[in-house]
Amino acid sequence: MIEPTLKYVPCPGPAAANGPQQGHRMAYWEWNDTGDAAHPHVIVCVHGLSRQGRDFDTLARVLARHARVVCPDVVGRGRSDWLADPAGYQMPVYLGDMLAMLAQLHAQSPIETLDWVGTSMGGLIGIALCGQPGLPLPVPVRRLVLNDVGPRIEWQALQRIGQYLGAPVQFETLQQAADALWAVSGSFGPHTPAQWLELSRPMVRAVPQGGLVLHYDPAIAVPYRAVTQDAALAAEQQLWQLYDQITAQVLLLRGAQSDLLSQTTAQEMTQRGPRAQLVEFAGVGHAPTLVQSDQVTVVAQFLRQQQEEWAA
Repeated sequence: MIEPTLKYVPCPGPAAANGPQQGHRMAYWEWNDTGDAAHPHVIVCVHGLSRQGRDFDTLARVLARHARVVCPDVVGRGRSDWLADPAGYQMPVYLGDMLAMLAQLHAQSPIETLDWVGTSMGGLIGIALCGQPGLPLPVPVRRLVLNDVGPRIEWQALQRIGQYLGAPVQFETLQQAADALWAVSGSFGPHTPAQWLELSRPMVRAVPQGGLVLHYDPAIAVPYRAVTQDAALAAEQQLWQLYDQITAQVLLLRGAQSDLLSQTTAQEMTQRGPRAQLVEFAGVGHAPTLVQSDQVTVVAQFLRQQQEEWAA
């Protein structure tokens, strides 16, 4: 079974909390099982608000047979730096970091085909990336997978997430952490105990005093909690404008019980802009983890280049 390589990219912008230098580093996990280290097809997979790049391990192992798969830890999460100023944990910095990563990847070996898979926040970053034609991308994004997210985000879901985001918690064991994470993540849908334990393993880090804490900087909650309902409505209008400008082919995934992406919004996304292809998963809310075989197959088939490839 292949494993990813951990790499870093220096990013301009806000300084890291662990040093006086300007800028910060973003970590990313690179998967490649093609036999070609310079494979020209790159698939970027970006996680949700409080998650990290190892969320995509199951999907990446399938996609990496035919492409270079890159799964960043968005700044403040996973192995990436934490920012000195929490105000930096917002879309402009995230977008700038992704552009820096793509520029580095392209300089290392030219990208000829670029696809994007984004869960929740990662999908919003994808909308911003694909909806601005003037951005310095190596090549335009060919296919975009939006996993349970769209321009309109239900306010009640934002409030629900805000109740636990950044809360100070500590665990004695990985199993205890997995149980606690499941208590706030049941909407992800059915998982075996082994699947959930593997998803939970990268979600915690050891601390010197003993025990485990969540992997991310609790300060990511600071700008999140400052968002008002009026501000959310204004952001929605901007996101629709970006969505309508997307030229990539779009696959929209939705948990049938999602409280973040309503069925009405999902249907509207199929009728305007890039006219997304919609696939819903029964028994799942926000958001499908792309671990179950049916979810992996849907994404792999959408991203395939030839009919015979991408068997999950």
